[in-house]
Amino acid sequence: MGDPKKLKKKYSTPVHPWNKADIEESKGYRREFGLRNRTEVLIAESFLKKYKNIAKRLIAQTSKQGEVEKAQMMDKLSRLGLLVAGSELDNVLSLEVKDVLNRRIQSIVFRKGLSRTMKQARQFIVHRHVTLDGKDVTSPGVLLSVEDEAKLRFKSRSNLAAEDHPERVIVKEVPEEVEETKSEKEEKVEEKAEVKKDTKKTEKKEAKPKKEEKVEAKEEVKAEAKEPVKEEAKETVKAEVKEDVKEEVKEEVAKE
Repeated sequence: MGDPKKLKKKYSTPVHPWNKADIEESKGYRREFGLRNRTEVLIAESFLKKYKNIAKRLIAQTSKQGEVEKAQMMDKLSRLGLLVAGSELDNVLSLEVKDVLNRRIQSIVFRKGLSRTMKQARQFIVHRHVTLDGKDVTSPGVLLSVEDEAKLRFKSRSNLAAEDHPERVIVKEVPEEVEETKSEKEEKVEEKAEVKKDTKKTEKKEAKPKKEEKVEAKEEVKAEAKEPVKEEAKETVKAEVKEDVKEEVKEEVAKE
């Protein structure tokens, strides 16, 4: 015998723990059902695997004991809401992990409208706001039977028992008219964005000729600046030539 204080493990780990597909699938379950870690997914998988193995064994067994075990298993699964009354063993093999996770108290609290999200449902349960037939419920992972589902409610002393409590108020669906106005607003925003794009394109196109005009103007200014310099140079050369000629004439006159 083992240590009576040590609880028995409720799940078995996979053979390949680092399989990418399994890890991504467990992440999806954690997001959808507000689970805390991968262990809660493994518990549901182990529970499902256990009953599938029993169903496979009972399909091949035709004895009276097999019929008794079959009736007991099918009765339990139907009480848990996993199967409909009168189902066959083949229906057990078609069950999925989602079916098990949907029967957790956390999921039922959310589906009954007692919380706005799955994570909030977990918070209400852990903080002892939820009772089952007058008894406190503190474990969000317990599988709830169909009969006990109707007995699930808030504590009478809890503030959350009031339906108008802010944490319980569920956002109502947006009316069709409001949705239409939203769509109209979105269309207007898109139109404005398109207009801005067009204006930017036109501004770019207009900016190019402006740049060309600026370049031409600069060239003209440079040319104009150069022209007066040339004319002044010519005038100075002419003046110098005239002075030289005058001096030569004076020298010739003086010699004569």
